Amino acid sequence: MNALVHTINSFARKVPTWAIYILLTLPAAFLVFQLVSGGLGVDPAKRFEHETGELSLKLIILGLAITPLRKYLKLNVLKFRRAVGVMSFVYVAVHLCAWVLIDMNLRWAQMYGDIWKRPYITIGMVAFVLMVPLAVTSNNVSLRKMGASAWRKLHKLVYPIAVLGGVHYIMVQKVWETEPMVYLAVILALLATRIKWASRGRTAPSV
Repeated sequence: MNALVHTINSFARKVPTWAIYILLTLPAAFLVFQLVSGGLGVDPAKRFEHETGELSLKLIILGLAITPLRKYLKLNVLKFRRAVGVMSFVYVAVHLCAWVLIDMNLRWAQMYGDIWKRPYITIGMVAFVLMVPLAVTSNNVSLRKMGASAWRKLHKLVYPIAVLGGVHYIMVQKVWETEPMVYLAVILALLATRIKWASRGRTAPSV
């Protein structure tokens, strides 16, 4: 196990961050290809919308898992967390654009009504709005201007965002499905781990 972890960490150190952005763009390129080639089934717009939203949620979960992986398994891929977070926003932005442009066809009055009347849309929109400041400040300039402490506090919004995203995904389904429930369970487990660490930090004696 230690040898495997060492190999992964050694490989990760050699991989430039820009390569992760390219890698995480590939699913989007494949989805666009499927969309234009008729490979997304009988309702391609809905399928495209669903897939981009799910990809965003998966990346949010992956970003949350990076610190526990480092703590418990000694896997150090921390340098990729920003890329994962930014790409999770890109996918949720594409998800929203698909809903606005393809699903709703720019029917603004209906969209506004649905945001208030349909809880799953309300929750999804709140999650998106909370993601905007995180995406805007995911750069070194913002980190320097805000200061490390304020920047970290802001980026803790990822936890309620993840929960909202998980709940949104469950509510979107017409029937109860296992996969969305698993996603939410993983999110809650990662959040519980973070709360446990924070609790230990408060009660630990100062050194």
